[in-house]
Amino acid sequence: MSRNAKINTLLLLAVAALAVLPLALGLGDHKEEPFAGSDAEAETAITEIEPDYEPWFSPLYEPPSGEVESALFALQAALGAGVLAYYFGLRRGRRQGEQRAMAAAEATSGSRDTPEGD
Repeated sequence: MSRNAKINTLLLLAVAALAVLPLALGLGDHKEEPFAGSDAEAETAITEIEPDYEPWFSPLYEPPSGEVESALFALQAALGAGVLAYYFGLRRGRRQGEQRAMAAAEATSGSRDTPEGD
């Protein structure tokens, strides 16, 4: 197994452990919503500290339910991942194209430099 394959395998195991360990250890069992987002946690903490707190801004759009909010968040993440994948794919394709063009140029210039019938 190559060094890169070992590193990739270890990274994959680390990501899997980060996803599975909180569930296996029951790290959210004492809460009503065990894995709520950081926005909800911050709102809860602020209302405990200062019950009369009024937010400075209100959301432009409030989704009708948590499921719709989660779906919009997933859509946003998918679009962002698509943009990043397109960008990195484009960069890689350009780099490969440049390497092929340089190799073709070297091959044609190399055949011209060799004497033909001496």
